[in-house]
Amino acid sequence: MDLTNLNKDRKQRRRSSIDLSTMVYGKVPPQAKDLEEAVLGAIMLEKTAFDVAVEILKAECFYVDAHQRIYRAMLSLQQKSQPIDILTVVEELRSKEELEMVGGPYYVTRLTNSVVSSANIEAHAKIILQKFIQRELIRISGEIISDAYEDSADVFDLLDEAEAKLFEITNNHMKKNYDSIDTVLVQTVQRIEDMRHRTEDITGVPSGFPSLDKVTYGWQNSDLIILAARPAVGKTAFALNLARNAALNTVRPTPIVFFSLEMSSAQLVTRILSAESEVWLEKISRGKMEDYEMKQLYAKGIQKLAQAPIFIDDTAALNVFELRAKCRRLKTKHNIGLIIIDYLQLMSGAGNGKNTNREQEISTISRNLKMLAKELMTPIIALSQLSRAVETRKDGNKMPQLSDLRESGAIEQDADMVMFIYRPEYYDITSNEMGESNKGETHVRIAKHRNGSLETIRLKAQLHIQKFVEFEGDDFSGLGMPGGGSWKPVPDGGAGAGGDDGARLYIQAGSKMNDMPYGDDDEAPF
Repeated sequence: MDLTNLNKDRKQRRRSSIDLSTMVYGKVPPQAKDLEEAVLGAIMLEKTAFDVAVEILKAECFYVDAHQRIYRAMLSLQQKSQPIDILTVVEELRSKEELEMVGGPYYVTRLTNSVVSSANIEAHAKIILQKFIQRELIRISGEIISDAYEDSADVFDLLDEAEAKLFEITNNHMKKNYDSIDTVLVQTVQRIEDMRHRTEDITGVPSGFPSLDKVTYGWQNSDLIILAARPAVGKTAFALNLARNAALNTVRPTPIVFFSLEMSSAQLVTRILSAESEVWLEKISRGKMEDYEMKQLYAKGIQKLAQAPIFIDDTAALNVFELRAKCRRLKTKHNIGLIIIDYLQLMSGAGNGKNTNREQEISTISRNLKMLAKELMTPIIALSQLSRAVETRKDGNKMPQLSDLRESGAIEQDADMVMFIYRPEYYDITSNEMGESNKGETHVRIAKHRNGSLETIRLKAQLHIQKFVEFEGDDFSGLGMPGGGSWKPVPDGGAGAGGDDGARLYIQAGSKMNDMPYGDDDEAPF
């Protein structure tokens, strides 16, 4: 037997020998026996009462063991579409050989004696639920206290186990009730009125790319967005651009958290600095910068980013429970408006993974991410790898498809939006059908969009500074884009055109990067 199983056996023996939930300060566990009897009696008297109780209570919510067995018998009758009354409940208990365990037919009949009507059954059921939650909190606290005294206990495992158990109580017993359409209509009309009076079209978190926001109207609350591409295409660089654009947006700055399971926080910050200051990433990484570049790094990068509401977590092998707990705390403390995860396939599920395959684990992760986005009312952008099917496609079309999502079709099902990044030069395609150079040309293809159209957005990748800009040379200076200034095309053959064969490049006016060469031999392959 290994050490892990040995510790589990010790915990189980210790918990079975000492029930701390019934011994804390010599107090009797919270309970409401009279209300339990009243609820069970009301169910057997009025057929509509069970529909009310079943939405609130589970069998384990009852404190008395006999009441749990009677309620399970009622659940069994309901599943068989049989009526629930004194006679049917007695017969169901008799068929399960549990009638004598609950006190016989007399006890079942006695439950209805003190009940006049089921008018207050909902209030009674909620009190029973509250007592059960109190007992569960006492039990969980007792187990945590007992485990914490063990010298062999790993404190981080204890924290994870405690958070998981507390979340289980919330998830299983604190469910949101349904809303009537008149209530929802009031909220919907109010939201429509708010949007009508807005001066800008963006209703969610802005991406910083007007052509993309024109399709998405910004990242919408409760949406799970999957951003997928093959390795080294630029997923992380693009995701960092989205994070930076949201946090530094001059119209609507949004606090964001970036979970990186692949790169360190220092590497990510270096990339963000390169994009914001427009100093080459290779030069920053090696510390080989001229004096004016160092001044540019401080003036345009460090000073601006120091105040940005960006939070970075580079915990390796992050599991979905830890992610959920961290996001809740960040939402409460900093009102996080966007969550980015790099990347989904590096996450682990909440379990030990022994009884599940990787596809099931990824399905669980994607489903939990969608639930988290809905719970926090915050958009989540999760990066994802693509399978090698893209490379082996015989028709020559390398544009990713939904079927290329790696390891699980559940990702496609759970996502509200799926975007693919495709760069022709990644596959050594150096010119378009017109013979023009397509260096840096990047296609962001929206392949699934629950609330909008499917489009392909063209951007320009400047990976030497880890930056993406609009492909067309329109002036977007009034749209709250970070960095200020305006985007303008570099004339063919002009300064900065280099050996790009007339490719249209767009750089920020007034930048020192305007004076630097931008040829094929100068761009660092990041």
